[in-house]
Amino acid sequence: MLAVEDLHVFYGDSHVLQGVGLTVAPGEVCCLLGRNGAGKSTTLKSVVGFVLPRAGRIRFRGVPLIGLPTHRVARLGIGYVPEDRRIFPTLTVAEHLAVAARGNGRGPFDVEAVYRLFPRLRERAGVYGRALSGGEQQMLAIGRALVGNPALLLLDEPSEGLGPMVVAEIRGVLAALKGAGLSVLLVEQNLPLARALGDRFVLLSKGRVVFAGAAADLRPEDARRYLGV
Repeated sequence: MLAVEDLHVFYGDSHVLQGVGLTVAPGEVCCLLGRNGAGKSTTLKSVVGFVLPRAGRIRFRGVPLIGLPTHRVARLGIGYVPEDRRIFPTLTVAEHLAVAARGNGRGPFDVEAVYRLFPRLRERAGVYGRALSGGEQQMLAIGRALVGNPALLLLDEPSEGLGPMVVAEIRGVLAALKGAGLSVLLVEQNLPLARALGDRFVLLSKGRVVFAGAAADLRPEDARRYLGV
């Protein structure tokens, strides 16, 4: 479904991604792991068009993505949940979902489906984004991406800064999405969460892939060396 090949990205003179490659198969959860600064978020931003690679190839269902504007990438069927959530402070929960759902046609995920996944969002439907807790904002960011009915969901650190109960709820939702066959590229530093959801791991260190394979094949010594766990 997604193929990233020999990707090179620079920020000024800094060579951030140095030949990164990965794939995501239909119905698969691929976890992109690494320490802060390894290049995980930059990889996602390259896929959705926020960052323009200097070299390499990105294809989604065979369609080249590099150079496409972000709105066209989204319309091809890629949903993106950024690390900082990007919740609008003056829109309510219901307005966020209504705007994101507009013009996306039929699919398994509509506003009501999001409310079933996250009952708390239904309770907070009339609340402005600025008044939501961190966990509620994360739920809304995921729900907003889902109402676009993506074939591939990109998630950047969905558990970051959240309490254990909220992380458990989000883990349950992601497990349900996986069970429904949604393809996911998940950036995470929470290794237990990644192990619970991931089919394959891709491990980055200093902009390079140092491990790619089944989650069960990640050796403890590599986890300690590259993830600090």
